[in-house]
Amino acid sequence: MSYVPPPASAAAPGSVPNHLAWAIISTVLATCLCCPLGLVGIVAIVFSSKVNKLLAQGDIAGAQRASATAKTWCWVATALAIIGVAWTTYSLTMGDGFAQYQQIMEQVQSQ
Repeated sequence: MSYVPPPASAAAPGSVPNHLAWAIISTVLATCLCCPLGLVGIVAIVFSSKVNKLLAQGDIAGAQRASATAKTWCWVATALAIIGVAWTTYSLTMGDGFAQYQQIMEQVQSQ
């Protein structure tokens, strides 16, 4: 008789982080604060949504790969959001952007 190992049980959802909340928040912030390049965060959302599906199928290695990929794209979107904040701060303080902003706001209010 040979030993047959028991079938691998599916890991519980949550045992592999899906980073979905981070993916959504970083995508929205990067898109609003930086530019349309922030939409690369959608890749993070797609991979984040795959994690729980793969866990339910019992594919723990696939879920871990999807989680790692989602985390990488979350960092990319987060970096774009930080760049957007830095650029906005710079342009408002050093680039005479605040004076232009006030002028635009006065024009909008006078209409």
